[in-house]
Amino acid sequence: MDKRAFGVLLIALVAFGTTRLYGSDNQALVAAANQAAQTKVFNVKSYGAVGDGVAMDTKAIQKTIDACHAEGGGIVRVPSGDFQIGTIWLRSNITLSLDHGASLLGSLDIADYKTEGLSKPREGGPHCLIYAENARNIVIEGLGVIDGRGTPEHFPRIRPGGRETSKRPRLIRMVNCEQVTFSGVTYRRPAFWGLHLIDCRNLHFKAVTIRFRNNGYNNDGLDLDGCENALIENCDIDSGDDAICLKSSLNPCRNIVVRNCKVSSNTAPLKFGTSSRGGFIDVSVTNCYFYNSPMGAIKLQLVDGGRLENVDISRIVMEDVGNPIFVRLGNRGRSYAKRTGPRQNADGEPEGAGVGTLKNVRIRDVVAEVTGDDKSRSGAIMITGIPGHHVENVVLENITISYPGGGTEKDAQRAVPEDIARYPEQFFFGVLPAWGAYIRHARNVKFRNVVLTTRTSDERKKIVLDDVEGFSESSRDQEKPQ
Repeated sequence: MDKRAFGVLLIALVAFGTTRLYGSDNQALVAAANQAAQTKVFNVKSYGAVGDGVAMDTKAIQKTIDACHAEGGGIVRVPSGDFQIGTIWLRSNITLSLDHGASLLGSLDIADYKTEGLSKPREGGPHCLIYAENARNIVIEGLGVIDGRGTPEHFPRIRPGGRETSKRPRLIRMVNCEQVTFSGVTYRRPAFWGLHLIDCRNLHFKAVTIRFRNNGYNNDGLDLDGCENALIENCDIDSGDDAICLKSSLNPCRNIVVRNCKVSSNTAPLKFGTSSRGGFIDVSVTNCYFYNSPMGAIKLQLVDGGRLENVDISRIVMEDVGNPIFVRLGNRGRSYAKRTGPRQNADGEPEGAGVGTLKNVRIRDVVAEVTGDDKSRSGAIMITGIPGHHVENVVLENITISYPGGGTEKDAQRAVPEDIARYPEQFFFGVLPAWGAYIRHARNVKFRNVVLTTRTSDERKKIVLDDVEGFSESSRDQEKPQ
């Protein structure tokens, strides 16, 4: 990794959306606040919204948005109340601002989620509560709640033969938008994914609260697909499925910073993939707390081609998590030119998109407690490519991980399947023959001051290497000059 170039990238991204509160910058902040105070405000109640939780307020709120847009933009204010809506469209130069006590409630009738004019998504169905496309300068802010009310009772998942046939709305879908800010709102209970942004640029998520846990299936938190220049900071996320998830069904995710977030998930607090056609380039994740995540914590996956490179993850505390670090280069080979279902069977064949590259990953300053009775879900660090395609240049530094232990001699002798084209979930590989780290089909993997321990005895080896070139392990004492 070119450290100087990556440093410049981080400085630029940290500056994005951030104002220092001193000197001349403070004057600029006051001036911006004064200008904001003069922005025209459009109250949804002035356009016929009721807010009693019974009336359908879709048309009134859309009318407010359209009126605001027609006058060049401004603030669409949602005062205290329960506003039931179906699909609404946000336009350019709109700030959707929710007062404390204000709730936008998703309709319980799928017929209220209109899809006419919405672009066809590359993954999932088109239905969503809030939509925007080819728009710029959008803000969703305030102290209110956007609640999809997408419980299985009203929006059940129907998957005969593993293929989705049900209609389950996302909470938000934005396509090809830029200069989008999410600030302060609490998001609850989508029927499908939560906040899904596709091919968007210049994004800022700050102090967002997400509460999707134990609601239904596929309740991802933030899904950024092919997005560039995004800052996610000071967010509190508790999701049913992947929490902070970078996807790449066509274009790469590029120039992403995540910092100061508290994250919990049934499946993964941080995930790259599974959609990985374009890849993930120049990503920094720092100073985050991952907890109560039984299926794993950090998952970096590239299985549909593309490039995963220049990833820096640091200052992470993990408590009560499953498999702590999973780095996977595979060959599912999906192009997203046509719809295909998930391939979770072990005998699946590659779909033809080719194999990508996964290199230049640095994970440092991590303290983790791995818990759980299922050894396939509370297992070792796993870094693996496939035959002929190696993961390259991975550095783990200043890592302390406590594992439950309990591995048997039989576990130590177990052969690990390749599963080249299978959906990349670590527990699908079964119990690993190592309790600390299992590394396969890799080059130039370095462990620097990596301390791995078990809380009970374990008959497996601490580290198992298979088709690995250039592995090194060193401690602080070894690196001190003699």
